[in-house]
Amino acid sequence: MGKSDMNLPFDGAISRYFNDSAPKAIRKAIESGNKDKILTASYPYPEEMKRKDYESRLDELQIQLVRMQSGLKAKGQRLVVIFEGRDAAGKGGTIGAVRMNLNPRACANVALAKPTDREAAQWYFQRYIDWLPANGELALFDRSWYNRAMIEHVFGFCTPKQRGHFFSQLPDFERMLVDEGFIFRKIWLEVGRAEQLKRFLDREKDPLKQWKLSAIDIEGLSKWDDYSTAIDETMEKSHFVYAPWTVILSDDKRRARIAAIQTILQSVDFDGRDLDLIGTPDPAICGGPALRQKAGM
Repeated sequence: MGKSDMNLPFDGAISRYFNDSAPKAIRKAIESGNKDKILTASYPYPEEMKRKDYESRLDELQIQLVRMQSGLKAKGQRLVVIFEGRDAAGKGGTIGAVRMNLNPRACANVALAKPTDREAAQWYFQRYIDWLPANGELALFDRSWYNRAMIEHVFGFCTPKQRGHFFSQLPDFERMLVDEGFIFRKIWLEVGRAEQLKRFLDREKDPLKQWKLSAIDIEGLSKWDDYSTAIDETMEKSHFVYAPWTVILSDDKRRARIAAIQTILQSVDFDGRDLDLIGTPDPAICGGPALRQKAGM
């Protein structure tokens, strides 16, 4: 281990994985890429959305988001959006783009830590219920109760019986949210394997982003296929008519953020909503669970 590795989080474990264990095609994609090039060959665009175009489009949508929040308050509506996805898929950045100009007093960013001993002894859904919004509020979940279906399952933090129990209760739980009147949306951000590893490498080298890395990220590098299987199973068992998944390919963070905001704005009826301005999320990167298989990610 070199002295430089010791100055990196987890003693340079991500760099070592890249050099010693990453699939050859993944290393080649990262090594041959440039700043704006999309690394996943199946992604429908070769390069990222231009910053100028992104910022102009985002500015337009921000006004609509502010109007949406005012509408939620005026009508006493409650909006819940859960953001799921692989590690480094862009969940936090997308939530940040949604919340940028919203009143934080009525917009919760819910990113729960590992359960306490008491929380672990509760009904599984209980600690998430505590964070559901009241009338006039919205809650954006950076990961959610779907931890049990994927992360906990892949890393052995729950038993097969516990996971099966989760799936048996899930349809009724989410139906109750909808029946209770919550506007409820589930967004899955999907990132390609090369882009994910590139983002991890960037985080490893950036002192301002190293805090984003965790031991789970390191251990998960070799579990891509296990995650893929768990994601496929989860989508199959939780893509309900009353609570469907919206899948967004997020190798390009800018396009993904625009599509996510459009998805949310289309979900809420509010005064001043301009559907022509909001537009339709790009079907090349935004759709249902079948989009993951089509993109080969």
